Amino acid sequence: MWGGHHKYESDFSVLDTLMRAFLIVDMGSRALDILSRMREVGVRPSSSAMSILFEFLLKVGDYGSVWKLFRQMIHQGPGPSNYTFTAMILGFCRKGHLRIGESSLNVMRKFKCDPDVYAYNILINANCIRGRNLNALAWVHLMIERGCKPSIFTFNTIVNALCSEGNVVEARKVFDEIQEMGLSPNVAICNTLINGYVKARDVGQANMLFEEMRSKGINPDAITFNILIAGHFKYGQEEDGDRLLRELLVMDLLPDHSLIDISVAGLCWAGRLDEVMEFLENMLEKGMAPSVVAFNSVIAAYSRAGLEDDAYKVYKLMMKFSLTPSSSTCSSLLMGLCKNGRLQKASELLYKMMEKGFPVNRVAFTVLLDGYFRKGDLAGAQDLWNEMQCRGISPDAVAFSAFINGLSKAGLIEEAYALFLEMSNKGLMPNNFVYNSLIGGFCNHGKMHEALKLEREMKQKGLLPDIFTSNIIINGFCKHGRMKSAFDAFMDIHRVGLVPDIVTYNTLIGGYCEAFDMVKVDQFMNNMYANGWEPDITTYNIRIHGFCSSRKMSRAVMMLDELHSAGIVPNNVTYNTMMNGGCRDILDRAMIITAKLFKMAFIPNVITTNVLLSHFCKQGMPKRALMWCQKLSEISFEFDEVSYKIMDQAYRNIQEDVEFFRATSGKSLLLEFLMYITYDYFSRSSPKQKTSP
Repeated sequence: MWGGHHKYESDFSVLDTLMRAFLIVDMGSRALDILSRMREVGVRPSSSAMSILFEFLLKVGDYGSVWKLFRQMIHQGPGPSNYTFTAMILGFCRKGHLRIGESSLNVMRKFKCDPDVYAYNILINANCIRGRNLNALAWVHLMIERGCKPSIFTFNTIVNALCSEGNVVEARKVFDEIQEMGLSPNVAICNTLINGYVKARDVGQANMLFEEMRSKGINPDAITFNILIAGHFKYGQEEDGDRLLRELLVMDLLPDHSLIDISVAGLCWAGRLDEVMEFLENMLEKGMAPSVVAFNSVIAAYSRAGLEDDAYKVYKLMMKFSLTPSSSTCSSLLMGLCKNGRLQKASELLYKMMEKGFPVNRVAFTVLLDGYFRKGDLAGAQDLWNEMQCRGISPDAVAFSAFINGLSKAGLIEEAYALFLEMSNKGLMPNNFVYNSLIGGFCNHGKMHEALKLEREMKQKGLLPDIFTSNIIINGFCKHGRMKSAFDAFMDIHRVGLVPDIVTYNTLIGGYCEAFDMVKVDQFMNNMYANGWEPDITTYNIRIHGFCSSRKMSRAVMMLDELHSAGIVPNNVTYNTMMNGGCRDILDRAMIITAKLFKMAFIPNVITTNVLLSHFCKQGMPKRALMWCQKLSEISFEFDEVSYKIMDQAYRNIQEDVEFFRATSGKSLLLEFLMYITYDYFSRSSPKQKTSP
């Protein structure tokens, strides 16, 4: 019986096993060598091994080898199976090549393979991920026409995608089709639709679906109640949330710990943090230890509110009762610390939790990574990224997105693009956020050709450029004075069915202001009104800046009055722009502008200081600029990079004895007065002043 076993073992089993082993350790080239060897000795590899090889080649993007391998299977065997085609469809879809994936499914019958529900679900899910929900629905109808019955997962994918885009009406229609197909809705798809209603702020419909679930014998779970109670508390229906909690206690549907978790989560969503802490303390006094989930809800609530010290106290309380933190615990604590810029503390906490063996996942690293970029600490971000990979934590799409966005904003666009390619090579699909980050980076560097090339690539990968993409491109053209191209990009918005928003109009108005084309500014203002948009504070600031730059201070003052009449509150940009313009204007009008600003409760900041120091230098008083810098440093005023550049210029002017046109005594006194008011404000609000007896 086993006489030829050694031959079989050497010719097939060993080679097939070797091929699989090389693929498992990502040694694809060696696996292909083994395959060639098997072909040479006339041994046919197993269908499953070939499918694994397909998965690997698609993952690394070696499409030439994919099609070569496919042709070999047709001519030399083993023939393509459902598993082979499913691997190909999944691989192409993950790489963003939906059309090839769809074509692969359509040719399956030529090779006597009937597409099954798994193959269809891959295509439907891929379309949903890219926001092509109508295409996904078309595939559902097509699979039904071809005699393939959708699964509950198929419908859940569609319902979730429609809810994510806020289309709960269409999601409900799809939900109703489930029973027509002879399927029974489960708790997961009900939760998806309830969550969709809550996000759409239609808590009434969410309640009705909840009652419908119960009438059909679908038992709600802890997720159902969490969604509903969070919705009630989040959108100001606390009485209904409390009522649902009471009903939950009476119905006895869930274990005690789940009831406690939901109660705690509800109070957290309502922002009743004092109550939730009292609730936890009462439980602990009674010897009832809340679960990690309950503690995580409280920690996350404090972190969201920016109360990271309180979040840490809850964490210490949790540790006191010997509860092991989860990965969510660490992520929530880091979020609170990063939100307030306490990155050193966040980093120490991350490493301390890892040393103790607590579960720390890529989410925690991503939170801290984003924190470093927000703070402008590129070195810290890079070190953390390296540390993450050294510890064997593979970055996911979210981590790559955060890193690419951070590098793009920091002006390191070449590094960001290299990381983008690495992300794609790992089989992770970049989304609109990633593309928009890169497009923005290229636009800021004036590389509009590369930016537009990426926009085209988005479309080829099945992603739909959104209004954010268009606004970034328009802003890029405006920044570099290419107003005709900016206008063409604006017209493209209408052609692709998008609707310009207030950012679109503000960007173009700003661009035309910089180009001193006030006719176009007025045209776009009228266009904006005609399309139902009212000017916001940014619109007014852009126009005020335009008038100040062209020395039309009377028009700037009129615009300031119009802003005030419209009920819009000026911000620091408004104040500083007006002050900068006023300091360059004739004395009488400068004094009127100053009076207006103080009447509007103007609060100075570092930019105000820089504006005034700069005018001291411009008006031939560098020594006065340095004197005020000295006085500000004595009260621990935080200068920024611009402040130090102004100081350097003032020193150079003194050393080189630069001749300036001296300001009139009146203008000098006005500058001194404004500087004194600014200094006095910072002096009274400085930490030293507050702590002094």
